[in-house]
Amino acid sequence: MARVSGRWVRQMRRATEEFRNNVIEEAKRIVTDTAELIYSNAVLNAPTAMIDGGNLKNSIEIDYRDGGLTAVISVGADYAIYVEYGTGIYAEDGGGRQTPWVYYDTKLNQWVMTRGMRAQPFWNPSIEEGMRYFASQM
Repeated sequence: MARVSGRWVRQMRRATEEFRNNVIEEAKRIVTDTAELIYSNAVLNAPTAMIDGGNLKNSIEIDYRDGGLTAVISVGADYAIYVEYGTGIYAEDGGGRQTPWVYYDTKLNQWVMTRGMRAQPFWNPSIEEGMRYFASQM
């Protein structure tokens, strides 16, 4: 059986470590590109209501973790789910309230009667686009 030299083992170890580092850096690049794509699409597609001055758009954030191998994109506006899926008679899958209701809107300083709001998807389309990009790059 042939004997393996120490020099060959060191070269192989160095080459393996370099390959590992390159794979990790490429994965970080793909995670970053995917997160930025999702973020920019969500901000671009989130509606801006005259009444909230872009609060929904401004509440979208990216948090990089694990040295850049993980990205968490979040929407901080507590009403984002209602914008995404609609409310009342317009709620997706018909799960919303079917009768009109009245509420006092402090921003408008008046009572408002509504049957609901149509869905304005901004999040799910952004995620789907990001998933396609991620799958194509990985």
